[in-house]
Amino acid sequence: MPAAAKGAQALFLGLELATDQLRATIVDENLELVGVEAVDFDTELSEYQTQGGIFTTPGDAYTTPVDMWVKALDFLLEKVSRNHDISRIKSIGGAAQPALVWWKSTPIPSFPPLDSRLPLHSQLSPNTFSLPNTPVAQDTFSHSHALSLEAALGGPDHMAARVGTSANSSLVAAQLLRVREASPDTWARTGRVQVASAFLASLVAGSWVGMSEAEACATGMWVYASGGQGHWDEEVIELVAGSREDARRVRAWLGEVDMSGGGRRIATVSRYLVDRYGFEPDTIISSFTADYLSNYLSVCPSPSDAVLSFGPMDFLLTSAPHYLPTRLYNVFPHPAQDLSEKRRYIVMLTSRNADVPRALVRDMYTKSWSAFDRLVSVVPPGGSIGLDDKLFSFWLLQGDSYPLSHVKGIFRFETGIKVNEFRDLRANPRCLVESQALSFRVRWARMAATGVLGAAAGRARGSSSFVPSTSTTASPGPGQQRTSTPSSVATTPGAAPAAAASIGLTFDPYDYSALPARLLTTGAAINFPSVASLISELFNAPVFVPTTQLDSAQVTPHRNAPAPGFPGRAALGGAYVARWVWGKERGSVRGSFEEEIRRLLGKRWVSTGGTPLRTNINAPTPVSSGQSAGSGASTPYGSRRSGFGTTVFAEEDEDALEELERLGGDAFGEGELVGRLRTITGSTTGSTATAATSSTGSGVMLPSTAYTTPDLGAPTSTSPGAGENGSTVAGAPATLAPVTALPTGEAEMQIGLGKVAEPDVDAFMAYAAIVPEYCRLEGMLVKALV
Repeated sequence: MPAAAKGAQALFLGLELATDQLRATIVDENLELVGVEAVDFDTELSEYQTQGGIFTTPGDAYTTPVDMWVKALDFLLEKVSRNHDISRIKSIGGAAQPALVWWKSTPIPSFPPLDSRLPLHSQLSPNTFSLPNTPVAQDTFSHSHALSLEAALGGPDHMAARVGTSANSSLVAAQLLRVREASPDTWARTGRVQVASAFLASLVAGSWVGMSEAEACATGMWVYASGGQGHWDEEVIELVAGSREDARRVRAWLGEVDMSGGGRRIATVSRYLVDRYGFEPDTIISSFTADYLSNYLSVCPSPSDAVLSFGPMDFLLTSAPHYLPTRLYNVFPHPAQDLSEKRRYIVMLTSRNADVPRALVRDMYTKSWSAFDRLVSVVPPGGSIGLDDKLFSFWLLQGDSYPLSHVKGIFRFETGIKVNEFRDLRANPRCLVESQALSFRVRWARMAATGVLGAAAGRARGSSSFVPSTSTTASPGPGQQRTSTPSSVATTPGAAPAAAASIGLTFDPYDYSALPARLLTTGAAINFPSVASLISELFNAPVFVPTTQLDSAQVTPHRNAPAPGFPGRAALGGAYVARWVWGKERGSVRGSFEEEIRRLLGKRWVSTGGTPLRTNINAPTPVSSGQSAGSGASTPYGSRRSGFGTTVFAEEDEDALEELERLGGDAFGEGELVGRLRTITGSTTGSTATAATSSTGSGVMLPSTAYTTPDLGAPTSTSPGAGENGSTVAGAPATLAPVTALPTGEAEMQIGLGKVAEPDVDAFMAYAAIVPEYCRLEGMLVKALV
């Protein structure tokens, strides 16, 4: 590319190594989107024969070829250099999925020298890596090793107090232990291990780059200390390595940890990239981090917000003023803060049982994602109209986070009794989504009770009542305090009154003062109007979605990966960090990372006369009703429906459901709640957040997998399988109408968010009433009483 024109704006590149794609996002100095590129592993690197970027084997093994990542970087950099002025890129940031790269001892201790005349993959062959196919985040083969390590450290409480986290399958410590025990040959020929984000940064820098301290805190071997005094726990490493001699080797493998807080240059772009692609020699490389943390940074949350990301794993993250580790959650140092700032942290709740159970329930009980969405909409809360016979289900297909780390299976309860199947099969989709959301709701309350969220755990809300109210409240605007529901009994925020204790809880389920003030959401599941409404009601908070995703959902509503032309959220977060670090070197940054990003976006908003952020680059024309869903052949359970799903609610043309709505009756007994569709799909008129015909668009993601892409190649309403008037032919699955934006406040629009759901305090109170029973049943599962 020619040299940058004098006075041209600087550009900033964000890279994202996701499960199914390697993505690049480019923004300018005002954080306006100017470039999007991606390499899809399944289609553009089909010789590796991955599905959703991974290999699956019987059991819980999910792996991916590291060589494919290297080759994808070649392809991606070629696209970027061909379509953009590389010389204008001043800084590079990035993120990657949680995974480990195992290098052979041959290229150690120096990074392999690279010849700019040759592509990377010809110089870093599969033989460069001692473990060619490495486990990814969805892999749970290390779960038993994590539990054994936890037991050796004295249990989950002692382990969390020591190394900041309790057992989970993604622990680097557990993966090291697994390889040592199961593959001694791999162990013997290894010379270095890197988390995927540090691996990607090293390829760009042409030198070894250490992991960020935020990621070190998730390894199960790092002892965090404020003031930059954290260190590896030598005794834990020795326990993992099996001997003192091997512990020294493992310590060398791990390398140094980046203790900068993410607020400075960690390297400069490699000579290889300068000579081969034309990068400027002084191009900054900022700290790379985990994709879920970069996704968090991309939506620029306020301290009272929570960021909920749906995907192969679901994540709920929020800010915290204290580093207070317990077994209830994970806690990390904020990945983008200057050492001169007061320390800030991010706490995270995770669920491994996310997209896969949702896809499995779709296959077992419906014919399409549209039918799934509509069933979640029309089935009453708790799956029943009655107050005392609510239905509950727990889909624990993989070992999950505490307290369910030892529980595995599918469990359903009706009238408090375990059953093999619900009497009405149509309750299954709603009960699944409710159980997933209730899990986060309950775990958040337990987390808040520890004090990790600080004394101001009211999260910018007023106190609530322990007595349900008959009136509703409006959701607050930015910076406003939510008013409490009218009541005769007030509770102290964060405290569990006697009434809560009397029903066996440590928190008041009717008190929403400690819950997040807003939910900022990403991932395919939130594209379902019914899910957005349910989440809003259960947390009694408005739900926002990035406008990039809102517009992308009009093209591919069922995928976590963004549609072509739309940026990945973690890549966008990496570009934002790159811009922030570049500004810090120039002395133009004011305040923290979030404050600087909001300042830049506010400045852009004013200078453009209130024009919404661009959400895509040359994206395809949106398909207003989305794509029709397939049979779900891409779930890890195959295209055949299981035996206990043969009596499913097939809903060939959804005639039964439509007739149900027309008659005002249902199969749940009384019919009075059928007409209430808990959806928000027709509110685009007057909305200034998104517009299908604008040049803006949208696309959000977390690491995506084939489980959430059942629609590719399926007929849409305008396909040959449709009638002449565009209607879907009989027997074809109906299409999902993805969620669209409601009128959104200016503060959210400036940072690229659109409101998709408003809370209903009466619905919140109804859900609060079933929280005690949910907790009772969960406790029975934990104690193996059912």
